[in-house]
Amino acid sequence: MLSLGALDYSPRLAARHREELDAPPVEHELLGGIGLPDPTERCDDAHDVVKMVHGTTTLAFKFQGGVIVAVDSRASAGAYIASQTVKKVIEINPFLLGTMAGGAADCSYWERYLGMRCRMFELDQKKRISVAGASKLLSNITYQYKNYGLSMGTMICGWDETGPQIYYVDSDGQRLHGPLFSVGSGSTFAYGVLDTGYRYDMSFDEACDLARRAIFAATYRDAYSGGTVRVYHIDVDGWHRISEDDSMELFFKYKAEKEAALAK
Repeated sequence: MLSLGALDYSPRLAARHREELDAPPVEHELLGGIGLPDPTERCDDAHDVVKMVHGTTTLAFKFQGGVIVAVDSRASAGAYIASQTVKKVIEINPFLLGTMAGGAADCSYWERYLGMRCRMFELDQKKRISVAGASKLLSNITYQYKNYGLSMGTMICGWDETGPQIYYVDSDGQRLHGPLFSVGSGSTFAYGVLDTGYRYDMSFDEACDLARRAIFAATYRDAYSGGTVRVYHIDVDGWHRISEDDSMELFFKYKAEKEAALAK
């Protein structure tokens, strides 16, 4: 019988990857003797000059009806907006969702890899992996690559036999359990809205509206967040995609509500 520990990421594989990163550069030459740069060479000097700052806003919280997950959709590289349509919620399995903050490639690859490991566990153990187990797998993987350039701040959210659960996992291997998290450059603004309106006994509509307003507040104040506001709900039956709203449309909607309230 294969245990959860046996499914964990192999330290030998991680060590081999680190050896490949630290190996001396291989000289590549054309027929004319002109040297080519090593394709595996790190571009630390260029990275320090270009300053590719990543930004996003993601959040998740528990309430009496399950878990609400909300994200924006803007991908940025410094002052350059690379995309307005990035899907920052990764559907690991029908009961597990992961969010993306940091390097898009790192988050996307390792969370898809996590989905494969969760499926392996399910096939072997004949039961779904717990949210705690899935987050621990990801934490062990990222810890093996600590200080090797990974950029991840993800939330693993889901429903298992213990109920709704949320875990925060980052690229240093840190793993935190809690009822409410917001990750990304716009999280300061999102937390302001969440701390004001969050209650565990909220109704489903109130919870969705709070998440939507929190992400919108971040897109309004944070230059690195924007695009579409996506909201998901996780309950005993799995995750459900609730809404996708353009942040500009939300701006005019909330502005009209504010003006109507002031006019009374």
